[in-house]
This record gives sequence, structure tokens and C-alpha cells, in this order.
Amino acid sequence: MNKRPTIVLAWATCVCILGGCGSNTGWLLTPVSLEERLAETVIRRDPGWSVSDKVAIIDVSGIIFNERSKGFFGEGENPVSLFIEKIDKAQADRHVRALVLRINSPGGGVTASDIMYNRVMQYKAATGNPVIAVLVDVAASGGYYIACAADVIVAHRTTITGSIGVIVQTISFAGTMEKIGVTAEAITSGKMKDMGSPLKPLDKADAEVLQGVVDDFYGKFVSVVDAGRSKLDTAQVRKLADGRIYTADAALKNGLVDSLGYMDEALALARKRSGAERVKVVMYGRPAGYRANAYSMVPGVGAQFNLVNVNAGSLMSLAQPRFMYLWTGR
Repeated sequence: MNKRPTIVLAWATCVCILGGCGSNTGWLLTPVSLEERLAETVIRRDPGWSVSDKVAIIDVSGIIFNERSKGFFGEGENPVSLFIEKIDKAQADRHVRALVLRINSPGGGVTASDIMYNRVMQYKAATGNPVIAVLVDVAASGGYYIACAADVIVAHRTTITGSIGVIVQTISFAGTMEKIGVTAEAITSGKMKDMGSPLKPLDKADAEVLQGVVDDFYGKFVSVVDAGRSKLDTAQVRKLADGRIYTADAALKNGLVDSLGYMDEALALARKRSGAERVKVVMYGRPAGYRANAYSMVPGVGAQFNLVNVNAGSLMSLAQPRFMYLWTGR
């Protein structure tokens, strides 16, 4: 059997793939690791030989819940898990001398925000390294909560921040159900067991219990801001913490941030506080997630509308009351 035509065809196919099938077309074959462990990308390096010290940029982006993000194209990362994974990688690297938290988030769940804040505090205690927070478009509520773990907060001149407070949103379908002749009866072990159910109106007793929980979480938020903002006392924090948002200028005037600037200023400050003469700026991502520079963002996970991912699953979950450090943009 003559195998020459087969060999020629295979060679022609390789030439077509590697060299392109036309004068202005070509194929680029890039090996991609199948290992999903975080990989480091150097996005900037100070000039000179043997630059080993590093400043790591860690993102806090989007709405923060301790669950996988959902979008039109499937599930994405769990932002809490990913954040902790990045901090763990930075902490395990003795060459990392400082962190820059790049925050672009309206906040999210009370617990998710607190877990991320606490992990930054643990990192500082374990390493003694400085942490700089740089606020981008929005760093409100839970986003600002996390920023309070930093030694210095730098805000872009167009940042919206603040919204210090707690919200729990309840929904009731009881009126609609009554109009269409549908009733719901819950068999409970106690009168408060179905508190906040979307199948019944929120009565006064339920509202009082929920308000008590909100007040408790609000007190924790105030204490976090009070601890992180040494120039403010508790009374001043409470005065500022009525849920309103602040422009960057107003936040600076009221002591909620330390300075106005950009990523370059934040990175320079991180290097200065670390004591390193020259550094490499690094980011962490999955192997296929290339990072070109300090403003590179993680891939999106679906269309956005009014700061909330548009998908049926997320909309249905709103029927369940959640305690949130979140600016809803009402």
C-alpha cells in the first residue's frame, strides 16, 4: 500500500495550520497549562539586575457573595475563595513585600465581606507587610469594609465610596397570591420560623427581630471603620455611617480615605512602605487568564444591570432575605 499521498496530505495540513492558508492569515498554537492552580504574571519590573522583591495586586471585583458567580455563560469563580487563594499565594512567597488591594465593588454579603477583611488582617499580622487599598469606580459598603483592613486607602478621583451600613431586603408575594386565589400555609415549630417568608406579609414582630440583627451587624461595621481610620473616633464614624455614598473628594475631606491618586501612586506607596529599592509588580490568575498591565481585569461573567448580574437564578435568590453590606443603587 502506497502511504506517500497520506504523508503528503499530512505535511500539507501542518503547513496550512502553522503557516496559514493565505497570504494574510495564520494559525498560532499556544500551549495552555491544564493545571488550574494560580499562576503569577509579572506586569511591571523596575530596571536593574536581580529584582526579586515583589508587590502583588489582589482584586476585589463585583458583588461579593460566598458562592460561585453566575452569568449567561455559566458559573464563574467564588470571589471569596479566589481572594483567599491569592492572599495565601502571596503570603507563601517570601519575596512579596507588599499588597495592593484593587477594589471595584459595591459590596455584598455581610459574612463574605467580613471573611475577606479578616484574611487581610491575618496576612498583615503574619507577615508585617504593608497593604495599600486603591479604590476604583465603586468601593462601597462591603467593598469599603474590606478597604478598612489596609494601612492606607487611595481613591481614584472619580471613585464612589462609603455606603456604610446594612440592608436586608424582603419581598412578599402575598398580595398577588391573594388576587389569583393562591394561599400558603407553613407548619412551623415556632411563630418566628417563617420570618421574612415571601409568602406572607412582613409583620411588626418580624420587622423588629430583623432590625435587631441589622443593628448588630451595623455595630460591627462601625467598629471596623473605627479601627481602620485612626483619624476618626466612633462618634464621627457613626455620623458618616448613615448609608450615604461619598465622592472621592468628600471621602478625603471626611477622613474615609487618605489620598487621591491612581494605581501608579498606590504601587509607589506600596514599594516605599515595604522598604524595597526595586520591585516586580505581579498578579495572580488562572493559566489562561493573561494579565497585560496593572489595569487588567478578570473576564466578565455576564451582562450587568444596575450592579446586579442579570440571570434568573440570581433574581429568584432575592426572595430569600440576605443581610448585606451592599450599596443597591436605589
